[in-house]
Amino acid sequence: MTGRRLTSLLAYVTTATAGASLLTGCGVLPGTTGGSREPVTVMTWAPDQTRATNMPGMPAMAQTYARWVNSQGGIGGHELRILTCNERNTTAGAAACARRAVREKAVAVVGSYSQNGRAFMAPLEAAGIPYIGGYGISEDEFTSPLSYPVNGGLASLIAGHGMQLAASCRKVSLVRPDTLAGDKFPELLNSGLRRASHRSAVDIPAVEDAAEYTEPATEAREKAGAEDGCVTAVLGERTQTFFDSFRRLPQEGGDGGNGDGSGDGSGDGSGDGSGENKDGVRISSVLGSVGQPVIDRTGGAHSPFEGAFVTGWYPEASDKSWAPMRKVIQEHAFADNRVDPADAGVQTTWIAYTVLKEVVESLDSGEITATRIAYALDRGARIDTGGLTPTLRWKYEDLLGAPGFPRIVNHEVTFQVVRKGRLVAQQPGFVDVGETVLSAP
Repeated sequence: MTGRRLTSLLAYVTTATAGASLLTGCGVLPGTTGGSREPVTVMTWAPDQTRATNMPGMPAMAQTYARWVNSQGGIGGHELRILTCNERNTTAGAAACARRAVREKAVAVVGSYSQNGRAFMAPLEAAGIPYIGGYGISEDEFTSPLSYPVNGGLASLIAGHGMQLAASCRKVSLVRPDTLAGDKFPELLNSGLRRASHRSAVDIPAVEDAAEYTEPATEAREKAGAEDGCVTAVLGERTQTFFDSFRRLPQEGGDGGNGDGSGDGSGDGSGDGSGENKDGVRISSVLGSVGQPVIDRTGGAHSPFEGAFVTGWYPEASDKSWAPMRKVIQEHAFADNRVDPADAGVQTTWIAYTVLKEVVESLDSGEITATRIAYALDRGARIDTGGLTPTLRWKYEDLLGAPGFPRIVNHEVTFQVVRKGRLVAQQPGFVDVGETVLSAP
């Protein structure tokens, strides 16, 4: 009798204990995910409604991504919660966004834009919060051990642009911001030009947020010369303003063309796309300063950018590799016209959230922390972006180690050209500019 009672008691205790273990913490049976895992909170910030570069599409893309992934059950069973912040293109704004990310316990800042790296990285580093897939505009994104860039930033773009221009331009004028960041642009561009034994570009600093650029535009045209000369401007959102001033310059003798950007790049697309713009001078820029949305806003095939050379990080917007992103935007962005699939900020945010998704799923844990995400990335998590970039990995041996940009892991760019109002590939595939970036002083 005693034995039977003891056996019954043990069975009851075991059953009760097992039942309690099933109900505590997650409240569901092991192996299920619905509602069983804590939400993952991240932040995406970008400037909006400022006088300089604005990137409203980046936080809008983050919210679109969250709607999509949550409709699929979340990331590894975790609901994705998005915090957005207007960085305002100021150091105070960037620091405020970073402090809010810390205060609201974000486990990462993902797919964001800020030129004020020093202001936002310090609060993130103090809290151990990783910065995943920033736009690539600030130097701190390529030096901080908690930054995980998905592209080579402006360093790769500008060095690659020099390589692209070297094949077609006899002289090059570079118009760039008169800022500390802009001071690095000439040597990066010249490193690409030197790869083809080309002479250095003429450096023309300009005010970053000017209302018009007649004076630097005049100087740029004169220094480039009419014989296979090229004018490249890297002024962020003000690049459009610069080329508008450039287009309005008076002709320099003869008919010199009509200044509307129509050259051989507006033909049937069978040429090299090197359309002449003003008095026989070709124009060019890099992704982020010129992109498909800017071309569309300024007249498409009749835009001043027709025939322009453009260096980008990713395949052209019509590439089939973007099909999954386009589907998500079509189904979950609704009427939000900020989410343009051809916008470089939107594209970078998509790739950054692809990194976050793969890392969180690889952790397969009920609790996701900033420390765990950073540890997984440092330990060599490999991220397949579906052909939009090379496979991404941030182990020590994967880092380029270039002076000023040691954390570049993706040093490939694409050469594009504007034909019939569309950015298309000038040549297929990616171009590796790692050695070019390394050779810059």
